Amino acid sequence: MRSMSLDLGTRTIGVAVSDLTGLIANGVETIRRTSPERDFTRIGELVAAWEVEEIVLGYPKNMNGTIGERARVSEMFAEELKGRFPQVAVVLWDERLSTVAAERVLIDADLQRKKRRKVIDMMAAVVILQNYLDSKKLRGS
Repeated sequence: MRSMSLDLGTRTIGVAVSDLTGLIANGVETIRRTSPERDFTRIGELVAAWEVEEIVLGYPKNMNGTIGERARVSEMFAEELKGRFPQVAVVLWDERLSTVAAERVLIDADLQRKKRRKVIDMMAAVVILQNYLDSKKLRGS
């Protein structure tokens, strides 16, 4: 089963997909947000192209675990995903510090700041998905 993760931002959506074994997350692209219709059209194209059965949507809880405004936006986006892609399971996944982890990976890879900005959201989606896949492996699912 192939999973796809989305790191939902106000201007961009980072996208990553798993390999067919469900063990490794790979970055796909960063969608520049222009309109909800275009965003969902592109997500639909990616779901079809990668034969995705599950979408893991980053769920930005506050550091103390409470639900803030950004998390509520993710909840509404998840409901829209479920409505538009009923054949795909949608999972909200705690993404606290995923962007920090992605930034660390890119800095360790010695990527220049300008180039990091172009791929940070996609890398955050990779971190979200890899954490999700690893947790499934630990649970034996």
